[in-house]
Amino acid sequence: MEILWVLMALVMLGFVLLPVMRRRRGMIEQVAPGHPDAADPANYGFVRQEELDVRMPGPDQDLLDVLDLVQRTQDYRAASQLLAGTEAAGELRWQRVQAFAGAASLELAQRPGGVSDSPGGQWLRVWRAEQPKDAGGAAVHAEFLVQQAWRTATPGTDSFRIIMEEARAACGEAALLAPGDPIPYIVELSVARGLAYSREEFEQLWLKILDRAPSHMGAHLAALHYWCEKWHGSRELATSFAEAAAARAPQGSLLAAMPLFSVFEHLPELNLVSGFYQSEVVTKAIHGALHAVHSARADDPMLAHVRHMLVFFLVRGERWQEAMNQLVRIDGHVGALPWTLSGDPAAEFAVYRALAVAGYEANGGSPATLPH
Repeated sequence: MEILWVLMALVMLGFVLLPVMRRRRGMIEQVAPGHPDAADPANYGFVRQEELDVRMPGPDQDLLDVLDLVQRTQDYRAASQLLAGTEAAGELRWQRVQAFAGAASLELAQRPGGVSDSPGGQWLRVWRAEQPKDAGGAAVHAEFLVQQAWRTATPGTDSFRIIMEEARAACGEAALLAPGDPIPYIVELSVARGLAYSREEFEQLWLKILDRAPSHMGAHLAALHYWCEKWHGSRELATSFAEAAAARAPQGSLLAAMPLFSVFEHLPELNLVSGFYQSEVVTKAIHGALHAVHSARADDPMLAHVRHMLVFFLVRGERWQEAMNQLVRIDGHVGALPWTLSGDPAAEFAVYRALAVAGYEANGGSPATLPH
C-alpha cells in the first residue's frame, strides 16, 4: 500500500511540474519538425524566422531608414530631424524615442570602447553635446539611461539607483525643454518603478501625463507595470487601473485593450486549470481587445502591440481562426510583448505562429480560406 501511495505521489508531482516546464510564464513548448502539428507557415506567405524583425512591433520605414543612416555614419542629425517632425504627444514619437535609445544602448553593449576605439552610441553623446537644447535628443538620452539601468544593473543595487537617479535628472531637463511634451514624464514612469516612488509621487507624475496626453496607450502600459503585483501594487490595483482606462477610452482608442495586458502581467506561474484561457476573465479581456483593434485607426502605432498580445491569448485559447486573422496583419515584426520577454523573440513568435497554422489547418483551414 505504501508503494502505491508513493507511485500516486510521483504521478501527481509530474502533473504539477510538467506545466511549469512547458508553460513557464505561459510559454508553449516547441513543435518538432516533422511532427503532424508542424504545419508550414511559409504556405501563408509568412516571413521566415531568421528574417523576423525584432526591433519594432510593426513597420516604420522612416525610422528604419534613419536608424540605418545614423548607425552607419554615426551622425545624429537625421534622428534629430525625424523626431522634430513627429507629433509630440503621439504614440509614434514615443516609439521612436525608445528605438533610438535602444539602438544606442545596444551599440554600447556590443562595443563598450577602449584605448583604440570609441564606444558604441557615440552619436547620442555628440547629439547632447552639440545640441543641448534639442528636446528630442534630451528625451532619447533620458530613455537611454533608463534602458542602461535595466540592462546593466540589478534593481535595488547602488549601481542601479545611481543610473536611475541620473535618468530622473535627465527627465527633468527634457521636460524643461518641452513643457507640453508628455515623453519626458512617460520615460520617468520607468524611473518611478525602478526607484519605488511612493503612490503619492507616482500619482503626481501620472497627472502630468494625463494633462498632456490622456489617451496615450504607451503611457498607460508603462504605468501598468508600477501597479502590478510584482512591483508596487497588486493584482486588484492593476486590474482596477486597466479597467478604468478601458472604461474612459474614447471611440477608436486602443485603451479598451488594457485589461488584456493586465491579465498577461498576472498570469499564474503554475496553471492547473485546463480551461484558464477560456475563462470568463480572459475571454472578456480578449473581446475588449478585439473590439479595440476593430475600431482603431489602421495607422495607429499601438495597433501592432495589441495584435501581438492577442496572438498569444488566442493561440493559448485555441481560437485558431482569430489568431490567424491577427498574424496576417503583424507578421514580419516581433518587437513587442510577449515575445520580447524571451531570450529569442523571433523563435518564441515562430512557435506560436506554427501552432496557429497547425490548429487552423486541423480545423479545415487552408491558405485559400484565410482572408488577408
